[in-house]
Amino acid sequence: MENIKVLFDIGYLIAAVGFIVGLRGLSAPATARNGNLMAGAAMIFAVLLTLFTPIEGTPNPSNNYLWIFVGLAIGTGIGLLYATRVAMTAMPELVSLFNGFGGACAIVVSVVEIYGKSAGQVAFSQELTILLTLFIGSVAFTGSLVAYGKLKGSIGDKTIPQIVNTVVVLGIIGMIGYMVMGMDVNMTFVFLLLGISLVYGITFVMPIGGADMPVVISLLNSFTGLTAAMAGIIYDNNIMLLGGILVGSSGTILTILMCEAMNRSLLNVLIGSFGGGGAAASAGSDTGNQVAKPTTANEAAILLFYADNVVLVPGYGLAVAQAQNVCKDLEAVLERNGVNVRYAIHPVAGRMPGHMNVLLAEADVSYDKLMDLEASNEVLPKTDVAIIVGANDVVNPAAKTDPSSPIYGMPILDVEQAKRTIVLKRSMSTGYAGIQNQLFFNENNQMLFGDAKDSIQKLVTEVKNME
Repeated sequence: MENIKVLFDIGYLIAAVGFIVGLRGLSAPATARNGNLMAGAAMIFAVLLTLFTPIEGTPNPSNNYLWIFVGLAIGTGIGLLYATRVAMTAMPELVSLFNGFGGACAIVVSVVEIYGKSAGQVAFSQELTILLTLFIGSVAFTGSLVAYGKLKGSIGDKTIPQIVNTVVVLGIIGMIGYMVMGMDVNMTFVFLLLGISLVYGITFVMPIGGADMPVVISLLNSFTGLTAAMAGIIYDNNIMLLGGILVGSSGTILTILMCEAMNRSLLNVLIGSFGGGGAAASAGSDTGNQVAKPTTANEAAILLFYADNVVLVPGYGLAVAQAQNVCKDLEAVLERNGVNVRYAIHPVAGRMPGHMNVLLAEADVSYDKLMDLEASNEVLPKTDVAIIVGANDVVNPAAKTDPSSPIYGMPILDVEQAKRTIVLKRSMSTGYAGIQNQLFFNENNQMLFGDAKDSIQKLVTEVKNME
């Protein structure tokens, strides 16, 4: 028995290494796909090891395997169906939904575990761990569902006084403390705690502005990782503990990096109104009597054809228009005529980190052409033409020049330093922060109005006509 246990422990170590290597691969676009496959394979291996790990004193669990594998098959089928049919623009919603399911799993684990122990006394640390797992999992579940609705546009921002959330949290802490100190499991209190925690998940996310949902999803993802780690403690399973720690810590780090990319604290995101409209969003929107200069596809194509260096700046509008493939076509026709084309990617462009990278990779754009914020800002002053495709707040000079702007201090792409800029937009509408973009009115900027995909296709046609 001891030798078999050692073999399984070695297997868990291999799975853990697979998690770490896979996570490391996700740090760069060129290795992200293989990193994802590696982590997925390690997870499958870990699940199989867990299912077949012998436990001393436990009857033969073979009768449960049918139910387990039926559940795995159903879950896998649903996951495949959603993942293969979802549009790239809806990928953040899918991530939020899947994360919510992780929270729901933590709820089920907690309720089942605490119900099984309701007949007798429970150790302090064990009951505390289970109840915290129930609380955090509930917040991750309903919070992720609200985030999903906000990203989808079916749920708007609602003003909820922070005092309400504070009172609810204090009440939850008091309930957990009362149950833990009593050392008795009372299922009435458990379900009351579950209900209040589910409500808190809603009130926690509801007031946060839509533009901040990527940060919130990342934070909720770290919550789900924390519940997985706690489940590992409950079941004395090291691989669950390690996997949860990796998810929780990476989610926390990503949350911090995203906040830094917006020059905001996490507290400001959670209690602020960025992206939620209102007074904060309207600040810095006054453009006076300035008028943006429109252009035509033919005029823009002439600028591009005779340029030496061109930088494409993708944003959420590119994703909505599904314009990544025509961007690749424009890159190809320009480079055929001696133009050096690169892409400037802002960390929070789109609706989740890496959104633009994934879209461009889907169009077979070379990873070598994708520049991060720092590299982009080194190149943009030497750029002849910068084409902004659907990006707004991440190129707004107000972040550097207008202290009254809600995005003031946010690191942006310095596209205004390029010799010429061309903005592709449907209209003069504001971005997610709810403020007008000063870039539109700069002397060296021109607006090419229309659907991004159609506009870029026209540019491709015009450039080809000049060859």
